[in-house]
Amino acid sequence: MSKRKWKLFAMDMLEAIEKIEKYTAGISYNEFMKDAKTKDAVVRNLEIVGEAANRIPEEIKQRYEEIPWSQIVGMRHRLIHGYFVVDYDIVWNIIKNELSTLRNKLREILKNEE
Repeated sequence: MSKRKWKLFAMDMLEAIEKIEKYTAGISYNEFMKDAKTKDAVVRNLEIVGEAANRIPEEIKQRYEEIPWSQIVGMRHRLIHGYFVVDYDIVWNIIKNELSTLRNKLREILKNEE
């Protein structure tokens, strides 16, 4: 896999995270839970984050071990294969407590790897 290609996957992750942040900016958990379109859009973009993370080469994952790559990919698998039982408490926790850190780290990686 070429260096260019994995960077595109990292950029896909970053774009999906930014969409999630835009969709959920300024809303409460209760508002989120009442808005089926937002929930669907968020879940879809979390799937994209996980799928793109799955395509990042092992050498890059090892270089940036502070990113929980396997947890990100595992989240994607749970969303894709368990679509009737999405735990929105977990989704909301990810949105509010983990995405901004991942976003910042991805930006740092892309800058470092220019």
